[in-house]
Formats: sequence, C-alpha cells, structure tokens
Amino acid sequence: PHAAQAASDGKVDAILVPIPHFGAVLLMDDWQRLATRLEARDDIDWLERPMVRFQGEPGEQATLFIRDPSGNALEFKGFRSLEQVFAH
Repeated sequence: PHAAQAASDGKVDAILVPIPHFGAVLLMDDWQRLATRLEARDDIDWLERPMVRFQGEPGEQATLFIRDPSGNALEFKGFRSLEQVFAH
C-alpha cells in the first residue's frame, strides 16, 4: 500500500514541509551530488525542489523533498558542517 498524503504541513523558514517525513543529513558536497543526480531525472516526484534555507545564518542548510515510490515524503539536507545541524 502507498503512504497517505502528508497528514499536515509545517512551516520551516516560511516554507511548508510535509509532516510526517523521513530525513537524512548529508555534508554539502554529498548533498549537491545527490541534488544534481535527482534533477537530471524525469521520474522524480518533487515535493520541494532543491533550495537553501536560512542563507547567511547559523544553521544554513540546503534541502529538497521528494516522494518515494511508496508515497513516503523524504527530506535530504546538506550542511557545510554537521555542527550546524541543530542551530535552528
């Protein structure tokens, strides 16, 4: 069975994000490679295309949201330093 649509949305830096979702944290170089690979495909179910949140602030992060083939919302975040993960 496919996962249901997100039960609700929450705001992060004025952007609505699906709740619930599964997330993975990557270093920025790895995140950029992943984002480039996903953007090159035409079969990705995008919820939020790659973007940068909190630009120039502590905790600056790159993020993207996709839906997997089972309908689950997945978030991938990129940080220049993992020490910044909980800055926001």
